[in-house]
Amino acid sequence: MSLPFTRMEFFDVFVRYNEAVWPAQIVLNALALVALGLVFVRRGHADRFIAAILALLWLWMGAVYHLGYFRSINPAAIAFGGAFLLGAAAFAWEGVARNRLRFDARDRAQSRIGYALIAYALVVYPLLAVLLGHAYPAMPTFGLPCPTTIFTLGMLALLRPPYPGYVLAVPVLWTLVGVQAALLLGVPEDFGLIFAGAAGLWLAFHGRRTSEHPLVS
Repeated sequence: MSLPFTRMEFFDVFVRYNEAVWPAQIVLNALALVALGLVFVRRGHADRFIAAILALLWLWMGAVYHLGYFRSINPAAIAFGGAFLLGAAAFAWEGVARNRLRFDARDRAQSRIGYALIAYALVVYPLLAVLLGHAYPAMPTFGLPCPTTIFTLGMLALLRPPYPGYVLAVPVLWTLVGVQAALLLGVPEDFGLIFAGAAGLWLAFHGRRTSEHPLVS
C-alpha cells in the first residue's frame, strides 16, 4: 500500500505540531490523569467529567491535529478529522448529556485490560518512542491519535455495562488505520493499537450483550 506522503514528511508534521502547541502536551497528559483519577473518586458528576475529557481529547485530535496539521500532507485527514469530531460528539452526547457512560474501578478482568492499555499509552508508549530513536519533537506525543486512541480504549474498558457500544466505533476504526504507521512508517510503538482494537471490539460486543440482558454484570 502506498501513502501520499513520505516518512520524513510524516515526522515533520509531528515536529511542527509539537513545537506549535507546546505546552499543550503537558495539559493533555494532566487531563488524562485527571480522568483516570475520577474513576476512583466516584463523587458527584465524575462520570460526566471523564466523558467530557474524552470528548475534549477527540475534539483536539480532530480539529487541531488532523485538520490543522496532518491535512497538509494527507487529503484523507479531512475525513479523519470529521470522524474524530463525530467520536467527540458521541462522548459528549452519551457521557455528558445523557450520563450513560459509567466508569467503575472494581477489580475485574475487563478493568485490568483497561489499566494495561492506559499504562501503555501514558508510560510505555513514550518510553518506547525514545528507546526506538524517536526524539522529541519528531515523535508522537500524547494528544496525537495513536497513543490517545489506546488511552481512550483503556478508559472505555473501565465502563460498567450496559453502555452504548457505538461510542467505541471511531476509536476501534482508528486502530485499523493507525497501525499502518507501525507497518509502513517505522513507528513500532503503534503495534499497541492491535491489542487496543481487539479489546475495543470485545467491549462493543460485551456492551451490546449486556444491554440485551441488563441483569448480567
